[in-house]
Amino acid sequence: MKTELRAAITQLSAERNLPKEVVLAALESALASAYKKETSAPEQDVLVKVDPNAGEINFYIQKVIVESVANPNREISIDEARKLQATAQPGDIVNIESTPKNIGRIAAQAAKQVVLQRLREAEHRIIYEEFTDREGKVITGAIQFTEPKRIYVRLNRTEAILPLSEQVPNEHYYRGQRLKFYLLEIVQGSKEPQIIVSRSHPNLVRGLFELEIPEIHNGIVGLKAIAREAGHRSKVAVATTQENVDAVGCCLGPRGIRLQSIINELKGEKIDVIQWHADPGVFISNALSPAQVASIKIDEDRNAATVIVPDKQLSLAIGKEGQNARLAAKLTGWRIDIKSVSAIEVERAVTQEPETEVEAISPEVMESEPLEAELAEEIGVGESIEFPSIPEAPPEKPEEKQIRFAEDILVRALKAGIPDKEKNGVKGKRKGKVIKYKKQADHFVDDEIEE
Repeated sequence: MKTELRAAITQLSAERNLPKEVVLAALESALASAYKKETSAPEQDVLVKVDPNAGEINFYIQKVIVESVANPNREISIDEARKLQATAQPGDIVNIESTPKNIGRIAAQAAKQVVLQRLREAEHRIIYEEFTDREGKVITGAIQFTEPKRIYVRLNRTEAILPLSEQVPNEHYYRGQRLKFYLLEIVQGSKEPQIIVSRSHPNLVRGLFELEIPEIHNGIVGLKAIAREAGHRSKVAVATTQENVDAVGCCLGPRGIRLQSIINELKGEKIDVIQWHADPGVFISNALSPAQVASIKIDEDRNAATVIVPDKQLSLAIGKEGQNARLAAKLTGWRIDIKSVSAIEVERAVTQEPETEVEAISPEVMESEPLEAELAEEIGVGESIEFPSIPEAPPEKPEEKQIRFAEDILVRALKAGIPDKEKNGVKGKRKGKVIKYKKQADHFVDDEIEE
């Protein structure tokens, strides 16, 4: 008996991956429930003690010692209690042994079901406590099977759910595939805890950097900000807490091997590692890399920045479908407006009014004698200068348009088109139809004549 009991407890502990103490407590609780059903005394407090080494199972009924008994199922008088225990006092709890000789088949089946239920509850409780501590971290799992709206991931001895909203659009998942996931949250359900994981969360990139780069794990290099468009591109701003340490170089590693391992885990997603800076202008300029910035104007009241880039760098600064500018805005937290140098020059030319130079006439010149008087003094008083008058050109007559009548055109056409018989050497009469045009009442008529 003791060997079988010990073997059963050991087997349940190994299968459920639970400590033996937990299995033993579940067995005792199940036997107490079965005893209550067998004896039809649900109000009694039953205590079961299982000794796997000795192979003994003992049942006890717990009662409270009182002077006047009101509920015999839970209370016992002080006189009866002192028969069992000489030092019993009112308010103490006494255990009355009530081990049955045998338990019926129905009670045994109920005990089995209760044992399994208690083991499942204990397993769920341990899983919840374990993964609660790991919430917000990166874990490794294997794809178990897929559904249209969710994917089930195996995490050691439990299952997690990868919803459609947390999947990367351009990633393909298949059964048995091992990936790293970000543990998003744990929801305590009615039956078991529900673990939600993610592949598109920005903190997945943070966790991978902490796993792959020792300087980040040790705190020498810190991740200041992360902006991600899952499956396409991410930007990571890093800074160091120690002098003479290249934060970007630590993240890249020798020949970029550290960053390449993270890119491989993210299935080829591009990652830009930039240097964080306290100055917003410098930080925004770094965030727009690989584009070069000509100048930046910061508006702190509107939390906006106007970035001027060379014409050749405009498309690179904006990125494909505005991706580079969008990620830079998320990373820095500033609203970024990107303009080219030529566009700024055009705006300045439009807004700036043309300046007209006007000569100021001094009052001395205004009060001086007229120019004609000066010329008269030089030539002689009383002489007047007469300039020959230039005759005005006669006004051009409007060009008279020639009106060409239809009969003139037709007559000229007939004269040009009918050949001369004598010149051509044709003699004799020829019958045919000759059109003779006459002007009658402003229209043409044709007559058939015979030559």
